[in-house]
Parts: sequence; C-alpha cells; structure tokens
Amino acid sequence: MAKESMKAREVKRAKLAAKYAVKREALKAAGDHEGLQKLPRNSSPVRGRNRCNITGRPRGYMRQFGLSRVTFREMANAGLIPGVRKASW
Repeated sequence: MAKESMKAREVKRAKLAAKYAVKREALKAAGDHEGLQKLPRNSSPVRGRNRCNITGRPRGYMRQFGLSRVTFREMANAGLIPGVRKASW
C-alpha cells in the first residue's frame, strides 16, 4: 500500500497539469522555451505516474483496468471484475 502522501502528490500533479495545459500548448506553439521553463515543474503531464486506484502501487499497473497486477489478480479470482475469467485449457 502506497503512502497517502504519495497518492496526494500524484493528485496534485494531475491538477497542475490540467491547470497549465492550455498555457503550455500556447507556449509550445510559439516556441517560447524560456516561458515553458518558468512554468512549475509539476505542471508537465510527463511527470505523472500511473498508480493503482485501490492500493496506489506504482509498478505493475494495468492501464485497461486502472489496477496493479496484484489487485487485479485478487479481484479477478474473487469474480469482482466483469467479463474476466481465469484461463483454463
């Protein structure tokens, strides 16, 4: 389980990226590199990290489900994810 501060930091980064998105695009189109450097670092969308929606785990993230591999496996085995079944042959 990730620390609450790490989860909060990611939320803060996402908000900053959304806030400065229009301004950042305008500066990029104008080719104003100095203007881009003056923006907050966390306003760049590349600094965000995908995390599991339940545990906050940053590694082994499955984008299609928004979960980490560990949480996905637990939920799939419990039948909590619709349309997902364990393969058998």
